[in-house]
Amino acid sequence: MLNRLSLRVRIFLFFAALAVGALIALGVGLTLGYRRLGSPETLDAFVQGGVVAAFAIVGLVAWVWYLFDVNVAKPIDILAGALRARAHADVTGEMNAAIARYLGDLAPAATAAAASLSETRNALAEAVARETTRLTDEKARLEALLSDVPVGVLLCSGDHALAFYNGQAVDLIGAGSAAPGLDRQVFDYLRQGPIQLAHERLMATGDPDAASDLLCTTVNGARVMAARMRLMGGDNGAIPGYVLTLRDVTADMASQARREALLAEVFDRVRRPAANLATLIEVIPEGSAAPGRLDTALREEVLQLAQAVTELSRRHDESRDDGWPLTMTRDFDLLEGLRARIEADGLGVTTTAADLLLRCNGFEIIALISGLAEEMGKQGLARDFDLQVQEDGTGGLIRLIWAGASLPMALLDQWLERPLEPGLSDVARRSVLAMHATEIWPETLPDGRYCLCLPIPQARRVVRRPAPIARAVVYDFDLLSKARNAKVQDARLDDLTYVVFDTETTGLLPAQGDEIVQIAAVRIVNGRRVDGEVFDTLVNPRRPIPLSSTEVHGITEAMVQDAPFVEEVAARFHKFAEGAVLIAHNAPFDMEFLRRLEPKLGLRFDHPVLDTVLLSAVVYGQHEVHSLDALTHRLGITIPEEARHTAIGDTVATADAFLKLMPMLAGLGLQTFGEVVGEVRRHGRLLKDLN
Repeated sequence: MLNRLSLRVRIFLFFAALAVGALIALGVGLTLGYRRLGSPETLDAFVQGGVVAAFAIVGLVAWVWYLFDVNVAKPIDILAGALRARAHADVTGEMNAAIARYLGDLAPAATAAAASLSETRNALAEAVARETTRLTDEKARLEALLSDVPVGVLLCSGDHALAFYNGQAVDLIGAGSAAPGLDRQVFDYLRQGPIQLAHERLMATGDPDAASDLLCTTVNGARVMAARMRLMGGDNGAIPGYVLTLRDVTADMASQARREALLAEVFDRVRRPAANLATLIEVIPEGSAAPGRLDTALREEVLQLAQAVTELSRRHDESRDDGWPLTMTRDFDLLEGLRARIEADGLGVTTTAADLLLRCNGFEIIALISGLAEEMGKQGLARDFDLQVQEDGTGGLIRLIWAGASLPMALLDQWLERPLEPGLSDVARRSVLAMHATEIWPETLPDGRYCLCLPIPQARRVVRRPAPIARAVVYDFDLLSKARNAKVQDARLDDLTYVVFDTETTGLLPAQGDEIVQIAAVRIVNGRRVDGEVFDTLVNPRRPIPLSSTEVHGITEAMVQDAPFVEEVAARFHKFAEGAVLIAHNAPFDMEFLRRLEPKLGLRFDHPVLDTVLLSAVVYGQHEVHSLDALTHRLGITIPEEARHTAIGDTVATADAFLKLMPMLAGLGLQTFGEVVGEVRRHGRLLKDLN
């Protein structure tokens, strides 16, 4: 029990016990003396003397305790905090030995120990730097290689959290939505079904070198991508992570469709005039087309032209059957892409797969069927659809089913003559049917519903696992092997993801109508601040900004005039902070502004919260000043003058302070989030704990 009390409290209790003991001894002595004397007339004298002596004893003990507290206990606490900062947070400033002038050689010894530790650290850092230079160069080369590869690369943990992404991946999955972020779910950017199914499929093979090709789409259905997944890790019984390479086939297939349409049009236009020219030459009597040998040469050239056009047209038609656009695509992936496109148009859809591999151009089939569904929605024929894939002999059958009005064949023919995509004006939907050697037609089902039937001539059941392919690059990332714990209370501090944030406001009284004018946040993942993942925006408060507030944070009404309102910003911040522990300096103030928006947003800011004010009190004691300036000064963190009292400047300073406090908390034996919160609640006199 006493071990949980601070040094100053224990010393106070010691002197209090000493005073109580002295008073008891005084009382016992006076009582025995009075009884032995046996004179009632001396009772008042004994009482008065006892009271005076008691006050003298209490005063003397209190005075000695105060001197001991100020000159011994408090300096020891300060000295311990300074040593802990140098031991765990790599603070290098000189220690103030004057505060411990009554502690004999303790302060000089502590200063010498800190200096020796600093020298040892510097020597060790130089040795480590020399030994790791080669690894750093290799890492830089690997990062350059991965950033320059022409495909997007994602590395995900076994629970589908992003551990790495390159620039191409940002362009592919971040377009039109939030940019990817470390430790976020890949399903925030790509449709869940195909990726999760491929992951489960690869784990079921039991082959660590197996790979799986899949077709996936962005969550908004804007892009269709060809992907390849390969497992990584999975040691010690953990769920293996995976590498996902992405290639945008939307643009590739659109370009291919244009070339195919152009070639088909060329052959269609040339074939008929060549045939007519050959027929015309045949009906003209020999020798009358041109004199002598010129007539013979003319007939031979016309015949060769007709034969060449016929041969090239035949070879082009054959190449459609084995060209790269027609690949084996899983029906589940195809249906997920269709679902994304159809739902993006505001229509409802359910899907039923048959576990088939369809030989088709996934982009064209998705564009064709989703386009027809959109046309039906615009015509008012249907708003909800049921997409099914069925086995049909040696092929497959895609059926788009709806309840409502029937689709006339004439109207379907009109829609098939329209462009496949808005950006493909020269590629008609009907060309997709020609490419796949198939047709599409409407039918009436026995239950009274209607459907569009699209046969795919070649399909097969999924029976074989992917063949393993040798890997050329191996790399190790801590996030892939990080053991995760669903319970935040039991999680180690360095295993959690944090979002450190700060707000600037119109004033200090949210209950009286003050509003946020700026909010900024940074993310801490795996014990480091991620430079590229920053949330920073001005906010239109819908009210004047007092001059006194502008003098503090420098934000004027003109600066926020065109800024988004707080409801939009708060919703975006909630998404940015999803799954993370929130950290702020004086968190109750900032959280009150956010939590009062919960009824309007329909969201709850129920994240776990840590306050660096309380963490500073845990490390340095409540007697210290715990302002952000004081804390950063103690930790050797410099806040540029121009950044102080800006949301992003204070956020970065708070994040850096927290990163230095983490090892100091560990040095106190506080390893998990729950242990830290339990210790924080002992300092409730400073601020309210929000957990």
